[in-house]
Amino acid sequence: MNYYIGLDGGGSKTKCILCDISLNILSDAKTETSNFLIAGTDKTASSIINVILECCSKAGISPENISGIVIGTTGAGRSSDAQKLQTSVLNIADSKNITIKSFTVVSDARIALEGAFSGNPGSILIAGTGSIMFGKDRNGKIHRVGGLGRLIGDEGSGLTIGKKGLNLLAKYYDGRIKSTKLASKIETQFGIEDQTMIINRVYGEEIKVQDVAPLVIAAADEGDKSCHEILDRETDELILHINAMNDKLNEEKMRIAFIGGLISNKNIYSDLLKKKISLYFPQIILQQPEYPPEIGAVIMAKQIK
Repeated sequence: MNYYIGLDGGGSKTKCILCDISLNILSDAKTETSNFLIAGTDKTASSIINVILECCSKAGISPENISGIVIGTTGAGRSSDAQKLQTSVLNIADSKNITIKSFTVVSDARIALEGAFSGNPGSILIAGTGSIMFGKDRNGKIHRVGGLGRLIGDEGSGLTIGKKGLNLLAKYYDGRIKSTKLASKIETQFGIEDQTMIINRVYGEEIKVQDVAPLVIAAADEGDKSCHEILDRETDELILHINAMNDKLNEEKMRIAFIGGLISNKNIYSDLLKKKISLYFPQIILQQPEYPPEIGAVIMAKQIK
């Protein structure tokens, strides 16, 4: 029987599952983050090997009987970076006499795409801390929109909404705007009461900018006009992502799955985005992901020869 391993490497932890050819999960395990750009390539590679061995041990299956392993992880968006981690894992495995037949590193968004549509055509819109859109056309070609990072991208993301929320608060303390419900919410959660405290806490990295985004959404839900305007502009940015992906995929019916807490959960932000999609793109079908990213990694492992 053929067995496969899929790993979903997030920013805080890595999920590992071992499946049979029918995607039945036989064992699972977790380890620390696999963001090798932060943790270091060799350290991350060692953690990956250890969690693979743990998964195999739990299932009573030798690593040499695993037909394919795929990890989708943060930081692997560029093929050159992905290749470094892939090489490190295989070198360390070889030094420990561990047989790994096939090991592939891809981005975390890539396995999320495969899982969302069971390997079939479709598109995922990710809006969490950052933002990006991936799509797969009928010919199996992968398309990407956005994902240029916090300096020149991440439109519609928690980072951008949070940044604009903090800017709104700075204007309030300056007297450039007269009122905002966001002020009391940030004071309650973060203890900020004036502009000096904003500067010290934000630039001292005591506050993560993206953590302000849920407060902007909550204030908008309570009728704060300025916060609602932020959400309106940022949903427009995500609509631009969708329009570009729609042109690339050129499908009569385009399927989209939302990923990331900002838009996958029900709130005024996701409701506003869905309303605009319905208005501008009646041909688009919104759906829940069919499988989680780690299953998407297994689906990819089955396809790699």
